[in-house]
Amino acid sequence: MKAHRTPWWQPAIGLALGLAAGAGVAVLGERYGLTLIGAPWFVAALLVAIGILVLVLAINVHKYATTDPRKRPRTFVNPTLAFHTLVLAKALALAGAALAGWYFGQIIPSIGHMEAEFYASAVRECAVTGVICLADMIVGLVGEWLCQLPPNEGPENPKVRDAARERGVTPAAAKTAENRTCGR
Repeated sequence: MKAHRTPWWQPAIGLALGLAAGAGVAVLGERYGLTLIGAPWFVAALLVAIGILVLVLAINVHKYATTDPRKRPRTFVNPTLAFHTLVLAKALALAGAALAGWYFGQIIPSIGHMEAEFYASAVRECAVTGVICLADMIVGLVGEWLCQLPPNEGPENPKVRDAARERGVTPAAAKTAENRTCGR
């Protein structure tokens, strides 16, 4: 399976759609007297925690993938966890963009009413949460980059040859054993 990097235009579209939706909801809420704007502070705290979790997982995957196979520590990184970390990073990038647009979109119609305490508080909440969502978008894009695998090192690579020699297997025997296990 080959995963492709998230193109630049996908977070941009998410940001634009979130901006339009947030502004639309704020205008509708203002027109019909509903309180649809703002964000509770625990949402911002939860978004920070998710961003930190994805960043830590992506850094662990990056360390494991870029470390020499002979010197790899025994860590809790396996292919499934690495793949799930990549998916989390992609999802965080897109969700962070859309949510940043949503919260910044709510600010636009509310700025004219900031003399009222309700609107001033809602603008503050949306601004803080919007900045956190932008940071999550960046963490997601960086985490996706960190989950890249280094170029494939074939059997002729000196590192692979030396690692096989340390295990007591010659490169030709390792290739023959690999062909038998792969059903070739």
